[in-house]
Amino acid sequence: MQNTTHYHQLLSLEVFPPKKEDEFESAYEVLNQMAQLHPAFISVTYGAGGSRSKKTIDIASYIQNNLHIPALAHMTCVGSKKEELLAVYGELKKANVTKVLALRGDRPKTMSDAQYESRDFAHASDMIAFLKENTDLQIAGACYPEKHPESFSLEADLQYLKLKQDMGAEFFISQMFFDNDYFYAFRDRALQKGITLPIHAGIMPITSSRQLGTTVTLSGSSIPKALADLFAKYGEEPEDMKKAGIDYCIRQILDLKQIGVDGIHLYSMNRPRTTAEIAEAIR
Repeated sequence: MQNTTHYHQLLSLEVFPPKKEDEFESAYEVLNQMAQLHPAFISVTYGAGGSRSKKTIDIASYIQNNLHIPALAHMTCVGSKKEELLAVYGELKKANVTKVLALRGDRPKTMSDAQYESRDFAHASDMIAFLKENTDLQIAGACYPEKHPESFSLEADLQYLKLKQDMGAEFFISQMFFDNDYFYAFRDRALQKGITLPIHAGIMPITSSRQLGTTVTLSGSSIPKALADLFAKYGEEPEDMKKAGIDYCIRQILDLKQIGVDGIHLYSMNRPRTTAEIAEAIR
């Protein structure tokens, strides 16, 4: 991104594309509401194994061209050949989308061991190097304050992060976390490792006990006692749980802003009202 400094402490959002064709109308309505919050950019997730790349591009195109907000399209490489990535790049270019978040992505269930072992890109850093050499995209990378679930150690994780920086990433967005101390410690270690790029803190409001079972488990993020206590207290009361979860999220972000963070990336879960409530409270 040009001049990353003016993204300082700004708010960005993440949305996901609809699964079905007939859900696009309501998806655009959600985006129209999100646009009123004037986010620095909106990132758009990618279907497993690239199955929804066209939908990702459609949504990113709407954000970029209709709403005139920078779109950051997620791009995964685990199941992709080089020529497939270049084809996606061609589509992005047509849609006027110039920014991507480069991710390895989850191994598709249909991918055999042999295919997995001989894939074109073993890591996101390989894809970043390839895109840097063959496209004019501006590239963001992902980082993991509590380390990537598959990584051997925090140290190995930081080496890969440094590699992403060396290969041409321009800023990082973190996996969600619920305990700011993990993020601060991670940021200090990254700096000691020579990682100087802006790191945007990925924050997700937990508004129902169901989310805890799915989203959080998948992310590998740990649950601090303060959040666990909320679930114990309000888990059976959906409205109270929602209120408490939003409040927790707001306090978490205000603490990050006070300490000084490069950006807040809100995993919006396509919920404009919750997102607006948080955005108003932290500005």
